[in-house]
Order: sequence, then structure tokens, then C-alpha cells
Amino acid sequence: MKSSPIMVFVPLLICIVLLVAAGLGFSQVVGYFDIHLSKKPIYAPDGLRLSSIPDSFPGWEKLPGIEEAMSAEVLEELGTTNYLSRWYVETGVADEERRAFQLHTAYYTGTIDTVPHVPERCFTGGGMQIAGETRRDVRVPLDMSRLIVNEGLPEELFDKAIHMARSRVTHTRVNLPEGVEELQMTATPYVGGGPDTIWAGYFFLANEGTVASADDVRLLAFELQDDYAYYCKIQFMSSDVDSAEELGELAGEVLDEIFADIMRCVPDW
Repeated sequence: MKSSPIMVFVPLLICIVLLVAAGLGFSQVVGYFDIHLSKKPIYAPDGLRLSSIPDSFPGWEKLPGIEEAMSAEVLEELGTTNYLSRWYVETGVADEERRAFQLHTAYYTGTIDTVPHVPERCFTGGGMQIAGETRRDVRVPLDMSRLIVNEGLPEELFDKAIHMARSRVTHTRVNLPEGVEELQMTATPYVGGGPDTIWAGYFFLANEGTVASADDVRLLAFELQDDYAYYCKIQFMSSDVDSAEELGELAGEVLDEIFADIMRCVPDW
């Protein structure tokens, strides 16, 4: 028995009606809750870029002749031109005791769809191998005695006190992210390309907070009611530490000196 044209058309019409209704309903929900599904780019005051982070600060100086400029292919993979990859070496200690580390930072804005460029992906893609456990709870201890609490912010907007650090460039106080007293990073050991184990660790800045996970940064950066979106990766790499904890302590030492100047390179939330 043949189906009549009407019998074939009716189910199709019902599907179309349901799709249109669903679309209209979704639009009404988006409008009612003031949800912004597309985001605009936002930048630091005066367009300050990460390359402005000081070359030297107490205990550390830029390693002469080494500042990585990425190729066009690597920049395409990185997904941003606002970045810094710079090696620092310790000062004021004997040569055989000097530590070195690479500070790598990258700023993203306008979209959070790009997969963050993290060591677990790019290092292994470059031929290195993970040589141990990846830790996502490595403490980055800051010297809290050097910070002050910003008393001028409304307490009802924040779950924790907002601390301020002094910029080495402007000598003014700058807001740090919420919860810096509990700052953590993801850290992983790698081998390949040399005899030493290389430790790499990172965390992300977004809005007023930090996260240690590449998966969690989308939740932190992409607030539905906001017009804008951004996040910034802060990464440390060194072969002169022997554990995730030592890398976290090294990162804390460095951030004690330049965290404020990193925060100057992201929007003043």
C-alpha cells in the first residue's frame, strides 16, 4: 500500500515546526538570561603586552642571548602573538649552584574555543616523553607577608580577600587574582633531547581567579553574562629542580617578584 503525499509531508512538517519552536525558545532563553554566546576581545590597559615583563629582578636576570621568537608555524599552533618565552638565570650564587628556568606566558582573548597550548600536548608532540606522574595540585607558595589586602573592594563580590603586589616597573600596587594564598599549578616531568629530566608546570589566569587545569580554564574564562573573554597561561620550565614541589617553590620565588607585572599585562578585572 502506497503512502499518500500528505502522509509523507505531515511528519516532515511536524519536525520543521518543532525545530522552529525550539529555536525560538532557545533565543528567548538566551535573551531572558542575558547570555552572550559570542565574546569580544579585551586587552590590558594601554595594550601592554607580556613582552614587557622585566628582563631582570632580584635574584634573577635574563639569560643573555636567549629569547625565543617563534616561527609562523609555531605561532599558528600557539594561537596568539601576545606571548613571552624567556630564559632567566639565578644571580648572587656560585656558578655551579645557579638555577635557570624558562618563563613562558601566552594571552588569549575573544574566544576560548582554542585548546590551550600546554606541555602535555606540545612537548610530547615535539618528541619528548612524560617521565612520571602529572600532578594538578602542586602548591605555588607566595610570600604573603609582601602583599597587602585591597580594602577598597566590595567584600560581597568576592569569596576571599584580594591581595595586591607591587610592580617593579611602576612601583604601584596591582590586584592579584582571588585565592593566591592557595595558588596551584599542574606539573609534569619530561625526558628527551638531553640527559636531564625537565619539569614543566603551569596555571591559568582568567577574570578574577586562577586554575591549574587546561580543561577548567574554559569554565573560569567563559562567563555567560560577560561580553568579553580572556585567559592567560603562566608556565615555568626547568631542569634544575628535582620534583614538582621544587618547581612550585621556584615559581613562587619568581612570582614574589613579578606577579604584579604579569597582572599589568591582562585586563584590570
